[in-house]
Amino acid sequence: MQARRAVNACDANIDATIIKADGSTTVEKFKADPNAPIDCFYIYPTVSTQPFTESDLTPTAAEQNVVKSQVERLGVHCKVYAPMYRQFTLSALRARTGTGPASVPSRGNPGDANADVDDAWDYYLNHFNNGRGVVIVGHSQGSGQITRLISTKIDGKDAQKVFVSAYIMGTAFQVPPGKDVGGSFKAIPVCKKAGDIGCVVTWSSYRDNIPPSDNASFGVGRAGNDAACTNPAAMTGGVAKNPKSYFSTGTKEWVPGKRIDTPFVMVPGKITTQCTKTGNHTYLQVHINEDKADKRTVDPLTDVMRDGKPDPSWGLHLVDANLGMGDLMDVLGKQAAAWKKAHP
Repeated sequence: MQARRAVNACDANIDATIIKADGSTTVEKFKADPNAPIDCFYIYPTVSTQPFTESDLTPTAAEQNVVKSQVERLGVHCKVYAPMYRQFTLSALRARTGTGPASVPSRGNPGDANADVDDAWDYYLNHFNNGRGVVIVGHSQGSGQITRLISTKIDGKDAQKVFVSAYIMGTAFQVPPGKDVGGSFKAIPVCKKAGDIGCVVTWSSYRDNIPPSDNASFGVGRAGNDAACTNPAAMTGGVAKNPKSYFSTGTKEWVPGKRIDTPFVMVPGKITTQCTKTGNHTYLQVHINEDKADKRTVDPLTDVMRDGKPDPSWGLHLVDANLGMGDLMDVLGKQAAAWKKAHP
């Protein structure tokens, strides 16, 4: 396993420009807390572009960039550990979904990813944890891995004593209808408010005007269960009118004629979010607030595209973590404080 400072991904610049509706900007500087009271153990989503079915264990820009986008900002309240694992690659995913080559060369075995994640977790516990509380974070393929990891090694096991919470994004975390526990996990419930510990925060996101299609796997209920949804910006429910989202600056012109030099931007008041249920899907519904007086780019979101249009089976999967990041930082801070109070 590679610890927090074995590579530079956790030390990269993640400053953000806050862009107000009138086009004015301020820069928010970021600095991690080297004395954070708890840890974050992160498993990243499908990002490897290697031309095989399975990646190797060499960090590339793809892995480093997703660490910047999805977990490094949590370093304000936790020490981040982000191990490499031999994942199912983007190349293989595109071959499977018909959006790339018909096939890619096979490499490795189906159980390699599981073995790597398990080994990394065991190494972390034996070499770094030292009884500290830990939040387990994942997205997409990473969420599948941490759900499996928690189910087999933490849920109802001795390691649950160091478990603070799990942030399981871009998946379909299962709970029985009307209940908070008993589906994906047997002894670990869904968090109901900020500061709850020993629980799960989970969501998958779709636009309000492009709801999930019937074949969408993110946020779908299975085998008589519902998918859980917790909105980091409104943990007790309802509409979040000003979620603290961090979007990658990319190549968008966020304000006409204005250059943005930070790698991330915030656009306060541009979107609202709420957990909702449509058919068999429960998900984070995202609405763009239209205002002719708003000088910012019309649409800060990023869709998964297919045949030139947004794919309703994927929704806003690419920005699941971005949408809730600032609020997740707040939740994490309260959870860290609650853990520290319970473990003086």
